[in-house]
Parts: sequence; C-alpha cells; structure tokens
Amino acid sequence: MYAKLLPLFALAACATAPAPIEEDAKPATAMCEWAESCADFDEWDKPAPPFQIYGSTWYVGTCGISSILVTNAQGHFLIDSGTDKGAEIVLANIRTLGFDPRDVKLILMSHEHFDHVGGMARLQAATGATIVASPEAAAVLRSGLPGAGDPQAQSGHPPFPPVIGPIAIIEEQLPQIIADREMIPIFTPGHTLGATSWTWRSCEDAGCRSIVYVDSLNPISSDGYRFSDHSDLLRAFRKGTADVGALDCDIVLAPHPSAANMRSRLLGEAPLIDRQGCRKYTDAVTARLDKRLADEAAQ
Repeated sequence: MYAKLLPLFALAACATAPAPIEEDAKPATAMCEWAESCADFDEWDKPAPPFQIYGSTWYVGTCGISSILVTNAQGHFLIDSGTDKGAEIVLANIRTLGFDPRDVKLILMSHEHFDHVGGMARLQAATGATIVASPEAAAVLRSGLPGAGDPQAQSGHPPFPPVIGPIAIIEEQLPQIIADREMIPIFTPGHTLGATSWTWRSCEDAGCRSIVYVDSLNPISSDGYRFSDHSDLLRAFRKGTADVGALDCDIVLAPHPSAANMRSRLLGEAPLIDRQGCRKYTDAVTARLDKRLADEAAQ
C-alpha cells in the first residue's frame, strides 16, 4: 500500500494556479509540494518530496536531478540515480512512497555524467538490481570516469564510485521487459556518446499514457571541442533527436526537470499531459544544435 503522501491543506498557491489544458492533468497536492519546494534549475543534491506523475510512474529525484520510478507488482524500474549523494535522497523517497528499494529489479539510465549516474553503485548495492546501459555508457559506469570521446571529457567532471555489479548491455530499440511492463530504449547520443532516452506506458482510471524520458540532448562541450568535427556523432545526434520527436508522447520528462518545464507544469501553468511535448523539446534541441554549429562555422 502506498504511504500517504502529503496533507491536503498544503500549498494554497497551487490551488489558485490556472487549470492545465488537459482536464485530467490537474495539479495534485504532492505535485504542488514539489513545485513549491524546488526552483527552476535548482541544486542537484537538494532534497525534494516524491510524487506520482501518472499511474505507475513516480518522481523520486532531487530538486535539480530527475530519478523516475516505474512500479510493477513483479518488480520495479528506476531511471537515473543522481549523484552519489543524491542517490541517498532517491532511496529515501522510494521508501517515503511506501515501496521497498529491494523490489527495484532494473536500473536504467539517461547519460553517463556524474550528476545522473554518480549514485549507480550506491543504488545497486541497496537494491541488488541489474543496471541497463548502452555499451558506451557501461564502460563509463565501470570506470567512474568520463569517456574519452565525451564532448565534455575535458571539463573537469569529478570521478564517481564505479559500478562493480551486473550491467546488461542494451541494443537499440530492444524492449526490456519485466512481467507486463515494457521499456523501450531510444539511442540519443550527442550530449554524451552513450546517451539513451526511454519510453513506456503508464495507466490509471483515466486511461493509459505514453511517457517519454528524453535525454538532455544539450550540445555543450569542453573548450576547443567542435561538434562539426565529429560527423558520426553529429549524424547520430540528429537521428536520435528526430526519433524522439516522432514518438507517441503524452508526458515528456527529462534528466534535469526544468529542461522539460516541470515546475510550471506541476503548478498547472502549463499542461502536464501535452501531445506536442516531445516535439517542443526536440525543436528546442535542434535550434540549440543549429546555433552551436553556426557559431563553430563563424569561428
């Protein structure tokens, strides 16, 4: 049984927020609590209250870094760990919701930077779960160091505890299944070489929704790195972005919650459920990449 989340009297501010466009996307008390506790682009290790996103999908991350729990009677999925310190908050949030971390059977990931996977070893030790990663990301998890081909490899990212437990290597578009829950990976390299986005369906009384956890897809890099000098990565970047934009997409989530306008959506200032959410996200990514390439050409 799920633990009682938050008292109904919390956060009068949310009660007066504009209604979302989708009538079944009205902000709930727990969502309002998160939105009032966290600022846009907040600190990575700042504790945040967990909340139900839709159906069997729950937010268990911090204010600044997402971690998503997808529950199932036969075993849960978890996406992203946050930092090593942030993983402690993730575990606490899972317990607050009334779930047992030991029921997490697979830990999935977005991209192989310390702010999103630095706590993988801690989560694996607490859950006994198998980590699921692309080949490039798996190598980084094993080393605890940025990959040599990472656009930010020279940015001074700190090391993180390496993963010593089992890692399952995924193939593109290969569903990962536990019982009746299907998680489909979409390879979206660009921000890193091994970046992966995920899509699945969650259901409740109002119906089933397609949820997409889109990687950061942000074309930033260490000084001196030029995306235009890496044609293979650039082609893969474009393809992954187009693949996400074409997905069946009701609710879009992102590794940095503010990248998907999470706070405004939870406050009811914008719809949580938005069939154009993935397209809006990828249009913004394409615009940033085009600008980055134009800036490189002008240098």
